[in-house]
Amino acid sequence: MSSTAFSLGTCIPKITSTNPPLISKFESTTLRFKISPREHQPVQAANEKPITLCTRREAIGFGFCIGLVDAICQPQPAAAAESTPCELTVSPSGLAFCDKVVGYGPQAVKGQLIKAHYVGKLENGKVFDSSYNRGKPLTFRVGAGEVIKGWDLGILGGEGVPPMLAGGKRTLKLPPELGYGMRGAGCKGGSCIIPPESVLLFDVEFIGKA
Repeated sequence: MSSTAFSLGTCIPKITSTNPPLISKFESTTLRFKISPREHQPVQAANEKPITLCTRREAIGFGFCIGLVDAICQPQPAAAAESTPCELTVSPSGLAFCDKVVGYGPQAVKGQLIKAHYVGKLENGKVFDSSYNRGKPLTFRVGAGEVIKGWDLGILGGEGVPPMLAGGKRTLKLPPELGYGMRGAGCKGGSCIIPPESVLLFDVEFIGKA
């Protein structure tokens, strides 16, 4: 098959006239041929059939390949789900949650060492911490009190909250009593990164067992 560049799915006969070739308006504005010098061939006789640049089967096959690439480049359902606003469900404990992506792996077991990425925000949307920015997930023993209570509950599940599965992404909204409460966090010189009695929002990605 010729390496001549052409519009998708179009087979163009070569010019058969003995006169200098004239480029039609259609060819000059739409096809824009790029023919290397070694591809020049002798002018055909008037009674010969025109030589096509591709067969119908090749054109269809080429169009199918382009369609396949286009389909692969389309946003995947998981990515689309992540960009969709999440409707939070409030559990009896006061912890609100919403699964952006439901995981596919095993759930965490209490006392297990796991890895998780997260973005932590105040209720006004201000980001106070992000493991993504550090380029390294948080490793901790879940259910052992190594993190705030809302995290243990939000990942392990319980009190109306389903457990997260590995590979899942969940938004958590923590009331102060499941976060840092009246003490806040990162306090120095009268100011705190997380003020006392703050409601916290976390986007958590449970990677799996560490």
